[in-house]
Amino acid sequence: MPIDPSKALGFELGESQYTYTADDVILYHLGVGAGVPATDANELEYTYEKNLKVLPSFGVIPTFGSMGGLGNVPGLDFNFAMLLHGEQALEIHRPIPPEATITNRGKVAEIWDKGKAALVVMQVDTTDEKGEPLFTNRFSLFLRGEGGFGGESGPKAGNVAPDRDPDGVIETTTLPQQALLYRLSGDKNPLHADPEFAKMAGFDTPIIHGLCSYGVVCKAVVDAALGGDVTKVAGYEARFAGVGFPGETYLISYWNEDGKILIAAQSKERGAPIISNAAITVRS
Repeated sequence: MPIDPSKALGFELGESQYTYTADDVILYHLGVGAGVPATDANELEYTYEKNLKVLPSFGVIPTFGSMGGLGNVPGLDFNFAMLLHGEQALEIHRPIPPEATITNRGKVAEIWDKGKAALVVMQVDTTDEKGEPLFTNRFSLFLRGEGGFGGESGPKAGNVAPDRDPDGVIETTTLPQQALLYRLSGDKNPLHADPEFAKMAGFDTPIIHGLCSYGVVCKAVVDAALGGDVTKVAGYEARFAGVGFPGETYLISYWNEDGKILIAAQSKERGAPIISNAAITVRS
């Protein structure tokens, strides 16, 4: 069935609540590589409940379940096997607390015609117990084979790295069991654990979750460029340019540009891109 933006665009996915604890935050941090070395003061702020801080990219976790409502959107009939998570944007309205009960409200915010695919942007607005804005997620989803319905193609990708040497390059080595750790935060897709399933998808071994790479890169840049101060992050967006494999080393380059830190990451071993068109917006 072709995409029908007149039915799907603006459709509200309803409201849901989610409660998370300090243990959930710590598990997420371990899933994106925190805790090395284990006794480092900065790492303990990610992995020990005393003085626990929350990496901004954790904001994708309490809202991930909202993706399930995509199958109920009128005018958006598609094969879930053809869905790719293309980009992720996160706006942090204020620092994320270590524990909270939050409310998520999702909607279909944008639909673009990419020719061979449709690009659907799901927006999830999250508020705290008092109803005050906490963070906003925008999941950009490519529905392969669903383009050609006559819509506009949408804006071009931003956050292009400047044509100069980066201001810093960080090497972050993932664990062989990184994907097995990260999946405990909620994404149980067998692509990231089952070797046979991964082979059916065209990979020699299970791959790291895109949102795990998203967190790995966020942590590396926050620590290297912002001194580990998570409160300085007002926003973080990235494009999933490729896949990472557990045990690989990520080469993460960053450039300081007019209130933003532009970012690109690739596999050191393969020289292949993992994250591109990425940026952290620094809170002024």
